[in-house]
Formats: sequence, structure tokens, C-alpha cells
Amino acid sequence: MAENNTRKSHGQNGAQDAQVAVVMVPLSAQGHLNQLLHLSRIITSYNIPVHYVGATTHIRQAKSRVHGFDPLTAKNLHFHEFSTPPFENPLPNPNASNKFPNQLIPSWYAAVHLREPVCSLVRQLLGTNHRRVVVIYDSMMTWVVEDVPSIPNAECYRFNSISAFHTFSLIWETKGKPFQAGTEIFEDIPSVENVAPPELWELWSKQVSLEGKISSGELYNSSRVIEGLYLDLVAKEINGLNLWAIGPFNPLSLTKQNKYSNKRHQTLDWLDKQEPDSVIYVSFGSSTSLSNEEIEQLAIGLEKSLQKFIWVIRDADKGDVFAGEERKAQLLEGYEERLKGRGIIVRDWAPQLEILAHTSTGGFMSHCGWNSCIESISMGVPIAAWPMHSDQPRNSRLVTKFLKIGLNVRHWTRRDELVTSEIVEKAVRTLMASPDGDEMRKRASELSVSVKQSVMDGGGNGAEMDSFIAHITR
Repeated sequence: MAENNTRKSHGQNGAQDAQVAVVMVPLSAQGHLNQLLHLSRIITSYNIPVHYVGATTHIRQAKSRVHGFDPLTAKNLHFHEFSTPPFENPLPNPNASNKFPNQLIPSWYAAVHLREPVCSLVRQLLGTNHRRVVVIYDSMMTWVVEDVPSIPNAECYRFNSISAFHTFSLIWETKGKPFQAGTEIFEDIPSVENVAPPELWELWSKQVSLEGKISSGELYNSSRVIEGLYLDLVAKEINGLNLWAIGPFNPLSLTKQNKYSNKRHQTLDWLDKQEPDSVIYVSFGSSTSLSNEEIEQLAIGLEKSLQKFIWVIRDADKGDVFAGEERKAQLLEGYEERLKGRGIIVRDWAPQLEILAHTSTGGFMSHCGWNSCIESISMGVPIAAWPMHSDQPRNSRLVTKFLKIGLNVRHWTRRDELVTSEIVEKAVRTLMASPDGDEMRKRASELSVSVKQSVMDGGGNGAEMDSFIAHITR
């Protein structure tokens, strides 16, 4: 899918004959891979070469799932596939009491073996015609880049794959919840102890202990139009480091036809035939598996709502998405035939960005991962929030209470209760067929326009992207 270029192309005004190179180090989880691949596309538009690194299977995953541009035809974007030792690749457990994707943790630990190859790549690039190499690393990949600052003419910048709202809420909670301007909105968000298992915090602690020695600045896939207050609050807490809100990373405007593919996804052809804002898109991302009981209640609720829908029903990713079989969830007998014409079931990877950008899409039932939130905000689509783990409960709070562009399907405090078909039906009807839903859609559309305008005018995140590029090419 081609981008209608809302960001200006800087050509030769960027890195002065590519004297600076960027190395991108993403975490091997889909939302993280995707965000940094889109950031790579933007940086290359400044005539700066970008080297995107990872394990072979995760590079393949990132390239095969990207939407909005073709990474294989992007000038100055280079992929480096490194081998890592074999890791456990367990199946996700749809019946687990906690929805966190524990099955991905072995692949995250295996990533520590990228440490030496990344350092070698940095030295290699410095040995050519580059006077500086800039490493942008995911906050969960700190241990991979810990040696880079010791290399002359190399520097690191930490990418936060989460919202500034979530980041500051963690700081606020750690400091004992002090009251100050802008913090009252955090009062009824969940404690950090409830959103992820101990295994994640153990992994996170290994990264945090290194952080003070490595980062030269902080990057967010966000915009001051969206999170100005919380970006300012975070900036006060990071000991004088520069902070840039340089998102949204995803393309902000898409053409109707995908010129890079001979086969357009079936969902887009179906959406072409629907009325504007008449379809709700239902997807819980790449890290959530619903139980059979949850799937049944969701199916019944969507049917009872009488609204049109596209539902992506697939299990969460494994550490290696190409290895082994996936569980195929079963729907009620005759369900798909009964709803033919009103609903589409997708059992493989769906082009989420294109679906959200389509004029017929009027709502998004989402887990509220930040990647999904920022894509939905970019395209002006309101959210029915059903958070599952990690930063998602707090992102849902931002969407529903602060930005007021969505509603809760189920409040996080009731996460141990089954979401019944009646709850689903009510949420879908409210979002898609009520005055309240129309107001959310209006606010979402207005926010989308403001975000796009900030880029086109060179204000907001457009100016911050220029500022970051100016800083690294100084």
C-alpha cells in the first residue's frame, strides 16, 4: 500500500551524503517490530541509511506483516538477519488466568545473543564513510546494546514502545502516587503488579539496571497533540535527557489500491461495498488468545448487536510464528453461514492499518496495545477497549477518559469475570449505533485531523522529527 506522503521528503537535506547511519534494534514481538520498521521508513526519507537487525525468523516476520509500504523497495533500508541459538517455542495458553504472552519470553532471552553481532555491525559501519552511527533500541533490548556507548562515534537512543501516559503512570506509582497537575487521571488505574507476571518484571529489571549508562535520549511513537501533558511530565523525570515525540510512525494516509500486491485482501473488497462508518473491526492483537468460552460469548454478542463486523480470530503469536501448527478456534455451528454478508471472519494475518483507514470502518474493538491505539487514532476510529495485559489497561484509560474517543467493554477491575454476550452486544451497539458513539467518532476524527495537520505543517511531531534528525546529524 502506497503512502500519500504527508511527511516531507528531505532528500539531500538530511545526513549530508549519509555521513550518519542508523541501526534499529527492535524487540521480537509484533507491535515492537512493526513500530520500529515504520520508524525506519521515515528516517530513510531524510537520506539516512537504516540497518534493521534481528534474528532471521523475526526479520521475516516483520517484513511479511508490514502494511502501508513495501520494505523491499524502500531505498536505504537494509535488513541484517543474525542467527541466535534455538529457543523454546511453546504454544500460547488460551485458558491461562493471566493473558500475558509468556510463550514469547524464551525468544526475548535468546535476543541477548545479538549483542556481539550488533556491536560488530556498528564498528563495520564506522569503518566505512560514516562519521557517526546512531543506535535506536527498544527499551526491552538494552542488554543487546550495552557495549555500544564505549565505541567512539556511536550513540544510543531508547525507543519506548508504550505511551507516555503509561510511562509516567509507572513513575508516579513508583514514587508513591504524589499529587501534582495532571495526575488525578491515574487514580483508578490498575497497580502495575496486576498487569504482567513476575517473569516480565525479572526481564525488565535486567534492562533497567543498565539504562543510566546507555541512553542519550528518549523516543516515543506519539505526538504532543495526543499526549502533550504526559510527555512533559515524563521529560521532567528523565534527568535532563532529550525526549522526542516523533510519531505516529505508521503512514497517515493510504491509497485505495495496493500497488505492491497482485492480491488485495478480501476484507478491503468487502469494505468497499459497505456504508461509511458502518463496520466495527474486532482484533486483539498478536499477543492475546481468547478461550473457547470467550470466543463463543463474543460471537453471540456480535450477532445480537446487528452491526456489521470484521473479526480477526487467531491465537497469539509464538516466539517463532512460522514454526508448528496454530490452534484454530471453532465457532458455533452455522455461525459464519448465518452471518454471511454482515460479518467476515479472518483466521490469518489481517491488514489492520488498511482496515482502519477505510471509510466504512467506524469502530475498533481492541486490546489497546499502543501500536493499535496509535494506528486507530491516526485513522480517526473510536475504540471499544478490552485490555488484556501489560500497558493495555492504562492505554484504555487514556483512550476512554482522557482523549474521550472510546468506551470500556469491560473495566480492568473485572478482568477475572467472563465478558458475556450481553456486555459485547451493549458495547458494540453503543459505539456503532448511538449518539454517544457518534460523539466519540466525531472526536476521534477531529483528533486524527489534528495529528495529520501537525505533521503536514511541520508543527507538533513533524517539528520534533526534524529536531531529532538535526540532533543526530549535528
